[in-house]
Amino acid sequence: MSFSMERLVVIALLIQFCTFNLVASDWIDPDTPEEAKTTQPLTVTPYFVRKTAPKEDSDSKKEKNETKAPTTAAPTFAPTIKPTPFPTYSSHKYELVFSEEFNTPDRTFEDGTDPRWTSLEKNDYTNDALHYYSTSNARTKDGSLVIKTEASDTDVVGFDDVKRKNTHVTKHFKSAMLQTWNKFCFTGGIIEAEVELPGKHNVGGLWPAFWLLGNLARHTYVGSSEHIWPWSSGVCTTKSFSAQHISACREVGHYGMLPHVGRGSPEMDIFEVQPGDIKANNGPFLRSSVGQPFMSASFQVAPGLSNFRPGPGYWPGPGQWYTGLVGGKNTSLNVGFYGNYNHFRGDPHPEKSDYWSDAISYNRQLDASHFNGSHTYRLEWDVPTAEKDGYLHWFLDGELVLAINGTGVATAGEGSEISSEPSYIILNTAVSKQWGFPIQCPAGCECKEFDCHSSNYSAQCGFSPGFCKMMLEGDPEYKINSIRVYQNPDFEEQKVGCSTPERPTRRYIEGHADLYKEDKDERPLKSIQQGRGNCRPGVTNNARDICGGAEHGTCTRGKVCECKKGWTGPHCLASAGYNTIEWDVPDSIADLGFIPPSMFPRALLIGLLLIIVAFFLAMQLRSRLGGWTPIPEVDTKPRSWRGPS
Repeated sequence: MSFSMERLVVIALLIQFCTFNLVASDWIDPDTPEEAKTTQPLTVTPYFVRKTAPKEDSDSKKEKNETKAPTTAAPTFAPTIKPTPFPTYSSHKYELVFSEEFNTPDRTFEDGTDPRWTSLEKNDYTNDALHYYSTSNARTKDGSLVIKTEASDTDVVGFDDVKRKNTHVTKHFKSAMLQTWNKFCFTGGIIEAEVELPGKHNVGGLWPAFWLLGNLARHTYVGSSEHIWPWSSGVCTTKSFSAQHISACREVGHYGMLPHVGRGSPEMDIFEVQPGDIKANNGPFLRSSVGQPFMSASFQVAPGLSNFRPGPGYWPGPGQWYTGLVGGKNTSLNVGFYGNYNHFRGDPHPEKSDYWSDAISYNRQLDASHFNGSHTYRLEWDVPTAEKDGYLHWFLDGELVLAINGTGVATAGEGSEISSEPSYIILNTAVSKQWGFPIQCPAGCECKEFDCHSSNYSAQCGFSPGFCKMMLEGDPEYKINSIRVYQNPDFEEQKVGCSTPERPTRRYIEGHADLYKEDKDERPLKSIQQGRGNCRPGVTNNARDICGGAEHGTCTRGKVCECKKGWTGPHCLASAGYNTIEWDVPDSIADLGFIPPSMFPRALLIGLLLIIVAFFLAMQLRSRLGGWTPIPEVDTKPRSWRGPS
């Protein structure tokens, strides 16, 4: 017996709906090699150098001027920071939960085109930025994500979030920033990337970065960051009551948040790289054993130490900084930057609402090889729980850069802790006069204009030597070969998702959507377009014109892409990615007050599916029976038999 097409469609839709959570894809790139799908935490091995007593001869004086102290010690005989004990190794196996291999060429990352990444198309008002972020400056090529920085003009007319008024400026540099904000986030685990840095190692001016930020703040949308960045505090204090937007002092939780739980957006910089040619023990690095080029590994957190802070450029005295810091080979405490004093115009009581944020940071010496080839940068993030304070460990090519013991952060007395916020990934190259530019303007230079194409001395004199020559000879490229995130399935505190039961963000973001978008945007993020991009098979070898190739999609007769299973985006270039466990589903029964179990039992779900299918089959059979002409009833009552007359 045959079924109507409508019935079959309904049954197929029911099967797809009921099995969605069972067969849902995850965030793992299908190109990730099998051997890269597990890892283990690395052993933290502190680097120590034996100190020798100073001598009075000239040779020893020359040695004395070269800082050979361990990374946790000052290059003088001042007191050093004493490390505190912390766990250094765990034999637990970590499993891959997210990966990007960037093997598919010609991918771009405009809003609405990629399930993982969003490339910004907007001005950057932060950190004295000299650049404009353009989606056209990020593309996959030769097996890598390439972020290109160029000396190119962009006229910007719009609202300045910092100056709080409409402005018209010309940015003389273009670059790119990619974010996984509100798409892919994770809480705890291991993240690493294989990277080749942009530009030249000895020419200052570029600011490449690879970092994590709590999902409650969207970088460059500064309204979302006020009194949110970089808070990581779960205790109620006089300062947090006034300065932390969502503090543990709240008796009632709003937007699905728990009462008495402080929230924020701490920052974990896997690296911020500063190229240049200023050596250690010179100029701004006079008291540091690390000079340019270097990477900074940092945990930026609030509330910061409010009293008795070390001064910029000087080593901290006893009790002035955090304990539990251990550095590796060729590293030094970042004495040039201890954090920020955060003040926001319009706050009615700044004496109460202003706050310090701290940068717990170490610098690691780099060299030309990091700009001419790939190296692996890694962060291991252990989330604090009721039983432990957590930790952060940074590594470069498997060697320790910095280890932060969460106990040292928690016992500093201000209420800060290692981050427990769902955090997203950011990749970008910035150009800022705050980073790698001359600290003092040259004689006769006002350092007000920075334009490599200008013939005026005043527009070029503020750059580092060789910067404009480098930019005009070719556009520097920041190349990311792969990014991978691992978690331990046995640790309940480690989760994938931007809005988790312990740290929800969805309703807050929806309730404050204007803070996370520009006026021209209808919503913070567009829905991901699946297929329907224009294609031209046989015209070019561009992956967009062939819908990614036979494995990704096909070009229809209407010359638009139709994606195959597991691929998405207008031209089917991105592997589908989404959470296998949705902790906070929009418009669900949970919004009415009933919290369903996070994972529906597989056997029960399959059984329910079979019952539904059986029900539809029975209904179909009954319908067909109802359409038959009934057989006339036959009287079978026996009649009396008559014999022959």
